[in-house]
Amino acid sequence: QVQLVESGGGLVQPGGSLRLSCAASGSIFSGNPMGWYRQAPGKGRELVAGIASSGMTDYGDFVKGRFTISRDNAKKTVYLQMNSLSPEDTAVYYCYILIDFRNYWGKGTLVTVSS
Repeated sequence: QVQLVESGGGLVQPGGSLRLSCAASGSIFSGNPMGWYRQAPGKGRELVAGIASSGMTDYGDFVKGRFTISRDNAKKTVYLQMNSLSPEDTAVYYCYILIDFRNYWGKGTLVTVSS
């Protein structure tokens, strides 16, 4: 059974930063692709960032250099450093891991950007 536990969400002011973490456990290898999606109120889920075991990364167009994804394979953990946050970044952020062509999801962590 695969489990993903996210942490690091919360309330931040515009222009601020947050760091999200997601720890994976269960029947997984340390090198499975991992990453983050987000879903804002009334909108569909969109890719924020993904990272392969090699370190190769992919970002959503809206990121524009503000976010950085990284991983610690030994800890089976993926991180998302988010800088220059704006109210448009308010959403539930979901961690995922890709195993045998199937995405497994965490329960999500809420990020609210507001003054």
